[in-house]
Amino acid sequence: MSHGDPMFMSNLTAALGQVTDPFVLGVILVAAIFGLFVGAIPGLSATMAVALLVPVTFFMDPVPAIAMMVTSTAMAITSGDVPGCLLRIPGTPSSAAYTDEAYNMTRKGLADQALGASIVFSFVGGLFGTLVLITCAPMLANFALNFSSYEFFWLVVLGLSCAIVITPASQLKGFVSLLIGLLLACVGMNNPAAYPRFTFGNEDLMNGVTLLPMMVGMFAIAEVLRYAVNSQDNLGEVKAKIGNIFTGMWTLTKKYPASILRGSVLGTIVGALPGAGADIAAWMSYGISKKFSKEPEKFGTGHVEGIVEAGASNNSALAGAWIPALVFGIPGDSITAIVVGVLYMKNLTPGPMIFTTNAVEMYSIFLVFIIANIMMLPLGYALVKIARNVLQVPRSLLMPIILLFSIVGTFSINNSPFDVIIMMLMGLLAYVMEENDFPIAPAVLGVVLGGMLEENFISSMIKADGDFSMFFSRPIAAVLGVVAILIWAIPLIKLFLGKSKPPAGGNEDPVTKPGITT
Repeated sequence: MSHGDPMFMSNLTAALGQVTDPFVLGVILVAAIFGLFVGAIPGLSATMAVALLVPVTFFMDPVPAIAMMVTSTAMAITSGDVPGCLLRIPGTPSSAAYTDEAYNMTRKGLADQALGASIVFSFVGGLFGTLVLITCAPMLANFALNFSSYEFFWLVVLGLSCAIVITPASQLKGFVSLLIGLLLACVGMNNPAAYPRFTFGNEDLMNGVTLLPMMVGMFAIAEVLRYAVNSQDNLGEVKAKIGNIFTGMWTLTKKYPASILRGSVLGTIVGALPGAGADIAAWMSYGISKKFSKEPEKFGTGHVEGIVEAGASNNSALAGAWIPALVFGIPGDSITAIVVGVLYMKNLTPGPMIFTTNAVEMYSIFLVFIIANIMMLPLGYALVKIARNVLQVPRSLLMPIILLFSIVGTFSINNSPFDVIIMMLMGLLAYVMEENDFPIAPAVLGVVLGGMLEENFISSMIKADGDFSMFFSRPIAAVLGVVAILIWAIPLIKLFLGKSKPPAGGNEDPVTKPGITT
């Protein structure tokens, strides 16, 4: 498809006519407001926003139906950062990667910068992903199809490695927290053998520890408990004034161009891998940001660099997930799994030919992506102006309200009282962990990736007939495997060399002193 082709121009003109139709623009606006609302409520996810819209799409033409889903998804992912920043309660799972960082910035009086970075660089990442979707969809989809269970296993291992990298204090405590998350991921029948594990005869545990109740508990309920136990220390700690969130964003763009590009590229690639999605992209980008930062010691204390990279990553992953969905009908994440069903329902059969047989509709979808990302800026600004009133509410009133919304939101996910019990228990666990300086983020990541790790490991071992060397038999798998092993082995090698080297005049630990070489 040459951009100088007359057919291209006629298709683009027709697509512009479809998208600028007043009804379609109205649908986009309503979907944007709906997505902002769902994403900003802890416990509700972007996937839920799309699922709730499916019945509405039955009565729509293809373009407004898909436009509604694209817009609500982009807005929900972005607005999920707002409660994370103001209340330390991530609105969506992809926001959890940098919730602590954003909240610490709020406590330092930098809420406007944290929120501005989340919105602006989500916009940048979203536009980057859309550009890649428009220009490179078939090529990237072919690359994604090269990923077998071997590659996915190593990709998940790399994702789990980020849990250790992002731990601000003790990496050993980060590792323990990760193991707790992996243990929670083992509960239930969601394993390759469908064997009930750690259910203790409770039928409600057959489905495992659900991510959303766990996440609401570990962030929201833990915060409520912390306030209840030690309210005097919490009073006034987030009385931050929020000014113009766009002030200083150009300065951040000039300061962190590599982070923005790295997050956008990684998000698009991870999003294009079937089953990965924005959640994993955000976690990996935050970990990589800390690894390559010139100021890694500032991460976890309220440092904007990780938010810049991970914010760009999770929105570029949204567009990336559409690449295998459109080209092969293979969902890139749970959201595009729903969208693929709607595409079939609207007689837009996914496949390589969709770009020629339904060219106008495809260009319309691309234009909607661009419009949705542009709308993030004014609507995100409006959301922050409304949400900043939260900081003016006394904590003694705010905490009971958070508790009430957490209970109602968690119950509404599956209409299950047991989910509320899980939420409460996870909140208590998180409170105990944080009181003893064990980070929460690795535990959440362990639950997110635990099932995928086991599934791909078992599948690979069956295909390899128990021969572990087959995990390195394919070029991409070999590269990912070597990188993963190096990440885990280098700290151990440094530790061994540090202990075997005779002390030169002090008891300094070479592992904790980054300036000492071995």
